Amino acid sequence: MHVLLRSLVLPGWFFAGIVLADSAGLKETIQAHFPESKIESVAQTPYLGLYEVVIDGEVFYTDEKADYFFMGHVVDAKRRVSLTSERMQQIRDARRIATDTLPLEHAMKTVKGNGKRMLIVYSDPNCPYCKRLEKELVNVTDITIYTLLYPILNGSMTTAEAIWCSEDRVKAWDDFMLRSVAPAGKGCQTPLQKLLESGRENRVTGTPTLIFADGSVVPGFIPQQEIEKRLDQAASK
Repeated sequence: MHVLLRSLVLPGWFFAGIVLADSAGLKETIQAHFPESKIESVAQTPYLGLYEVVIDGEVFYTDEKADYFFMGHVVDAKRRVSLTSERMQQIRDARRIATDTLPLEHAMKTVKGNGKRMLIVYSDPNCPYCKRLEKELVNVTDITIYTLLYPILNGSMTTAEAIWCSEDRVKAWDDFMLRSVAPAGKGCQTPLQKLLESGRENRVTGTPTLIFADGSVVPGFIPQQEIEKRLDQAASK
């Protein structure tokens, strides 16, 4: 953010009662400072006349005229917790990505058991937490897994291309992620740039990023027990 940002620490104030700001002018003023970003919300807080602004999943604060921006944590001194962190967790929990907008035609598809439950994963072959996730998924059944190659780490593009160009992509993926067997495929057209564009459009900034059937998003590794819980929750909606 190419503006002056200052840290803010406030004692004993709560997010309860935040309301959406009824000021199109304020939003327009803020937007002028961030012309390439999407403002998700502008909400009035119950303290010091400040407004909470959410852009690309990040929270900061401003005054009623957007003359000053404050980046930092609002702290409840009595509970000794960051209200900003709690708010950001609420935003993460509410985040959704419509699964029908994702390029699943370019995914590596694995069907296990009846395949009724669905999981979509943006994954980088050189990401250690992605490899940990693959080990957790070994014993998950009755699931269809769509793996979207997302080579964002240094050196990952070459490996991702070799996996995609393998005769059996799923096997090449499993061999590499679970058994450290280098893929042998080479020399073919790949959809990797399209997958990278898709990830950027959906604010996928790290791997693994898991997306469940209800569109709920988990950025990062979670163990099998949590995967099973979220799969069942998504399937029941």
